[in-house]
Amino acid sequence: MSPDLHDTLRSAARAAGLSLNEYCLRRLLTGSVVHDDAAALVSRAAAVTGRRLVGLVLHGSWVRGNAASGSDVDALIVVDRHVSLSRSLYRAWDREPLTWGGRALDPHFVHLPAAPTVSGLWAEIATHGLIVFDRDGELGTCLARVRGAIADGRLRRRTAHGQPYWTEAPVLP
Repeated sequence: MSPDLHDTLRSAARAAGLSLNEYCLRRLLTGSVVHDDAAALVSRAAAVTGRRLVGLVLHGSWVRGNAASGSDVDALIVVDRHVSLSRSLYRAWDREPLTWGGRALDPHFVHLPAAPTVSGLWAEIATHGLIVFDRDGELGTCLARVRGAIADGRLRRRTAHGQPYWTEAPVLP
């Protein structure tokens, strides 16, 4: 395990009031993705973002099961609000790019949306995202809130020219 990943996990365990072993055991038992490339992805994201890593979600055509032969795998790398979303994150990532199952891995650095704001990206992640890492449950809670907005009809999926998109439902008087 890389020192950066160890530090990230130790910080998350401390914040949860658990030993590192107990924290890791609970994370393993509660739905972390089991894939040969998952540990490398979490380790690389932790190396780039340090203790500021909040979560990782795979999304896009690969997760939906409709990837073409040349499709990449999209990874949403969620960092806390103290991290500036700048080119420097991508330059740091590009020093050692990763693959997932032999496909190029395309990183997207983001912050969690501020409640009650929800965008189309988060609606797509909530419905077709695969959580790889969730430091303290905040990412899962956010996605549950977005799924609630969809279930309540506040967000709707539409299609225009064969392309899906999300929109807020109009508020009726």
